[in-house]
Order: sequence, then structure tokens, then C-alpha cells
Amino acid sequence: MPKPKKLTKPFYTNSDVLAISKALLGQVLCTDINGKLCNGIIVETEAYNGRTDEGCHAYPNKRTKRTEVMYEQGGLAYVYLCYGIHHLFNIVTGPTENAQAVLIRAITPANNLPLMLERRDFTTNKPQLTAGPGVMSKALGIQRTHTGMDLCQPDSIIWVEDRGEIIKPESITASPRVGIDYAEECVSWPWRFRLL
Repeated sequence: MPKPKKLTKPFYTNSDVLAISKALLGQVLCTDINGKLCNGIIVETEAYNGRTDEGCHAYPNKRTKRTEVMYEQGGLAYVYLCYGIHHLFNIVTGPTENAQAVLIRAITPANNLPLMLERRDFTTNKPQLTAGPGVMSKALGIQRTHTGMDLCQPDSIIWVEDRGEIIKPESITASPRVGIDYAEECVSWPWRFRLL
């Protein structure tokens, strides 16, 4: 088995957010919060592009205190609150001023399942543990305070690893994103990617 490699800036600075969304599938999202390491395999993502996509917080090139991180160089965390309670973890992608990001919607637990169960107040593992961006972040200990964190830094407490998993194109399904009914024609864009 190949040695795990932390994904580096060149991976995230590709300007094609759809390609990055698909390339993140099968990679391993890791956290080391308060010295407690856990991780899971990314199995669902959504792409967002602030220049053309009405589903994106930064559309049309809107700059606010919340979205400013999306204009930075790819590889940073963008975590925002949904409904005032759910912390949703995104990864900024592309070169500076591109305003694009990938929402990590779900993982399959790979390491330290007991910690994830404890954080979610579950007694047994079931799909609801990490299937959904808010519950996934809770299981991994990710919060809004982690916005702006550089996932590529050696001491980052959040990062993504390539463990050599080869994902075939036919193993990926594309469908419309969820929760963006306000986005007019963009609602139907097949920018949500899942592993079969």
C-alpha cells in the first residue's frame, strides 16, 4: 500500500472546480483536533463557482467577510454555519480571485470511529453518522473557527491525504446539488458527485 501523501497546493489551485470535486472522491479527510486524530474517506462532494454559479455564496463575485476566504489561493478551509447550527466544511480551490470551493458532503469513517460516535452521541455506526456535511463536520470536530486554515501546512490540524486509491470514472455519479432552491437555472446543474 502506498504511503499516504498530504495533498499539496498544485492539487487545489487547478481552476477546474468540477475536476477537483471528482478528484477528492476516495481521498482521506483527516483532523487532529485537540490531539485526537480521526479520518474518513471522502465519498460525496459538491462544486461551487462564484463567477457563474448562483448557488455559490460568492456569486456574482460578491465579497463579504464570510466569502473573502474564497478569493484566496486554493487549499484553505471555508467553514460556514447553516441554519445557525451546522458547520459546513468546504475547501477553497483555484488560483487567487477565483472564488470557488468544494463542499465535502460525506465521508466513510476510516480511523477512530469511537471518537466520531462520541462527538455525534451515537452508540453504533450507521450511515447518518457522517452522511451529510453538518454531521460529518461534527464527527470530525470541524468548526467555523477553522475557516482560513491552510490544509497544506505541515502543522495543519485539518488536511486531506492521497492513499493511492484509484477511482474509475464509472464509479462516480453526478446529480444536482441539494439545498440551493434559490439558484434558479443552476439548481439543475449536475455538480454533486458521489462514489457508487
